[in-house]
Amino acid sequence: MTAIIIIVSAIILLILGYIFYGSWLAKQWGINPEKTTPAHRLKDGVDYVPAKPAVLMGHHFSSIAGAGPINGPIQASVFGWLPVFLWCVIGGIFVGGVQDFGSLFASIRNDGKSVGEIIESSMGPRAKKLFLIFALLVMLMVIASFVNIVAGTYASNNHPGFTLQPTGNETTAIISLLFIVLAIIYGIVTNRFGVKTLPATIGGIIMIGLMIAFGLNIGFAFGRVFWIVFIALYIIIASLVPVWILLQPRDYLSSFLLYGMMILGVCGVFFAAFTGNATFTIPAFTGWTTSIGTLFPALFITVACGACSGFHTLISTGTSSKQIASEKDAKPIGYGSMLIESALAVLALIAVGMVYLSYTAGDFGSPAAAFAAGIALMFGTEGTAVYSTIYALLTLAVSVFALTSLDTGARLSRFLFSELFLKDGEKTYKDATGIRRFLAHPLVGTLLMVGVGSTLGYLELSQIWQLFGAANQLLAALGLMAVAAWLGNLGKNNKMFYIPMAFMLVATLTSLTITVIKGSGVIASGTAVWGDWFQVLFALAMIVLAVTLVVIEAQRLYKHYKEKRATA
Repeated sequence: MTAIIIIVSAIILLILGYIFYGSWLAKQWGINPEKTTPAHRLKDGVDYVPAKPAVLMGHHFSSIAGAGPINGPIQASVFGWLPVFLWCVIGGIFVGGVQDFGSLFASIRNDGKSVGEIIESSMGPRAKKLFLIFALLVMLMVIASFVNIVAGTYASNNHPGFTLQPTGNETTAIISLLFIVLAIIYGIVTNRFGVKTLPATIGGIIMIGLMIAFGLNIGFAFGRVFWIVFIALYIIIASLVPVWILLQPRDYLSSFLLYGMMILGVCGVFFAAFTGNATFTIPAFTGWTTSIGTLFPALFITVACGACSGFHTLISTGTSSKQIASEKDAKPIGYGSMLIESALAVLALIAVGMVYLSYTAGDFGSPAAAFAAGIALMFGTEGTAVYSTIYALLTLAVSVFALTSLDTGARLSRFLFSELFLKDGEKTYKDATGIRRFLAHPLVGTLLMVGVGSTLGYLELSQIWQLFGAANQLLAALGLMAVAAWLGNLGKNNKMFYIPMAFMLVATLTSLTITVIKGSGVIASGTAVWGDWFQVLFALAMIVLAVTLVVIEAQRLYKHYKEKRATA
């Protein structure tokens, strides 16, 4: 019954947060459905494309979720279920949701511009350049982490090619490939042949069902190296084609699989409680210090996307703000998606609770495998057809989560890299000159970011995740600071940003400092490999960039205070 109490409490609290706090935020900031959004005003058929609310919700939720709300809470479960539960719910409502909603709104009011350009308008061009460099470093971690996760869910040790008795990974691989084909077809028939959303969606869902049935019987086997290369090539192409061809339809269709996964998980919690198929075994609290570090800051870094994520700011201001058709959609898409993600994080916590002893004993190759096994166990014992089918479907859903984030992440990397080399008044690389014209070309940034990120994907996930979490959460703190500065310049209430921003800054800078100290010790001992050097140098770069941006904002605020005092 503990699992039922946890999931029901989380859902009720998150719904109340959406109704009351989300509505209060919308009122404070002045959401106005009468205003024309950039998707209509700047429509170009490539990046600025008005999307129906359900379609954009699917894209946004699929992109922000990734594998973060599954991997993070499961790794943090070593602290016990209570700390993870509290941070997912409180963090989602008062930190992550505020950041996502605020950054989406700020970008809508700034012609769909990125958070870097919003920073420039309030903190100056130097702050913008530093933030872009910081964001690009974070994007490398995003690409590395999710390439690692997706390749891990596809990789097979069997002979390359098609197989008639597929493993879960081989099933996941072939269904994911078919998903890409289906998305392209859906994008073409809805955007070029005028098929309405409802019939196209019904047809798409039927095709998803057929693809799953096909994949459960015929798999596709290749090793991890092949899949890393394939994923890299795929996201390069996906980041360059118009959003309506692949990004919008793929994320929209995959969202049904993701919603279905969550519904299946919630039903499983109740089913297991009354049948006794699985038992929730995580203690409420295990102690202040665990294998992943001390509760502060490790919990708030490891949970990552389940409560707050800087990557969300980049998505909100990079793709979603360019597709939103009305400001009234900003609350459900910006704030609502984050709360759904927090609910998913709590569900992941419950799932690992069903296999907790096996997970802590190291019986699973990844948190995603523990998640799939935990929910599958709620419906049947290991080895049964029910267990195997649900396990395969959930592994597929996790890979879909991660791949949609990679699609969007590669596109965002292209935007950010080009923006780094453009001067004021230059809209595309064609407006630049000399070496800047070359560097700002979409293909250059895409190839560089995906190439480096995919190479880092060869590292162990344990080497990447804590660094990704710290960098990602630090980006969230800077995103909160950027929106707070913008709202302050407009004279709107921005006080709801102060505590979340300060807390995330302290937590992430502490975590990065610990990484530098530990890594320096390994280097000093003479046993360091290139991954240890990378962690130390990356953490140092994050600290320097973040502290510099905080100092710039502090100077701006002090100058503003002096001017205001002099005027008074």
